[in-house]
Amino acid sequence: MRKIAIAMAKGGVGKTTTAVNLAYELASQGQRVLLVDCDTQAQVSKFLGVKPTYGMYEFVTGHDARGAKVYRNDAIFPARENLWILDGGIKLVELKHWLGEQPREIRHKCLSQTLVPKNNRLDYLIFDCAPGWDVLSVNILMTVDEVLCPVALQGPALEGLKTFFGYLLSAQKQNKDLQLSYILPTMFDRRTRQSFEIYQKLKRLFAKQICHPIRHNVRLSEAPARGKTIFEFDRRAPGAQDYQKLSRRLIDDAIRAQKVPRFF
Repeated sequence: MRKIAIAMAKGGVGKTTTAVNLAYELASQGQRVLLVDCDTQAQVSKFLGVKPTYGMYEFVTGHDARGAKVYRNDAIFPARENLWILDGGIKLVELKHWLGEQPREIRHKCLSQTLVPKNNRLDYLIFDCAPGWDVLSVNILMTVDEVLCPVALQGPALEGLKTFFGYLLSAQKQNKDLQLSYILPTMFDRRTRQSFEIYQKLKRLFAKQICHPIRHNVRLSEAPARGKTIFEFDRRAPGAQDYQKLSRRLIDDAIRAQKVPRFF
């Protein structure tokens, strides 16, 4: 099972758009995907047009806001075929308080200890992360092995990336398996010089991690209002084509990794 955090220190770069559309396309290719919403705005469920009763708070703590017991399987919501979600929302504020009250030795490892699917029932565990650095963010980076960083090709894009690298380096001291696997340029506008300049700079800095850019496309912003992914809303849109390429790269990378013999 691949465990991937879609994370960036800056908001408005397309993290949720990437998480939802990538997860959906992986699922449509037969991969079993659990998408975890780690933002208090609960955008994942809104993007998918669903309303789960429970979510991350109940899954981790084992009870609802009233103290009634909630089983973990009841917190996992089937959003599409092969695609399940753990909802986020305002209850994540209480979850962060709960995590902060745990003993120091397990405080940052609660997610890694609870999000362990039985019998390899999942192929991908994807986290849609909120910007910022707190006890939940640390838990996520202690749980995953890979990070996918969306970088908007506009404004001070590299500043947010620089800040996030500080978070990543801090987390890698505790999680030796954690690596930056993908840099995903988003909001690529062919009409502006700035998009090309930032994209070329990212290609020079991250030759191995750089992905095909996600083009600026109004259909990507229209789809969530309908509770649909870009593939359900308009599969012919440039955004659908770009996210299809991203999912194909992840699948191809996994296939190549399996072919490499490991003796020790």
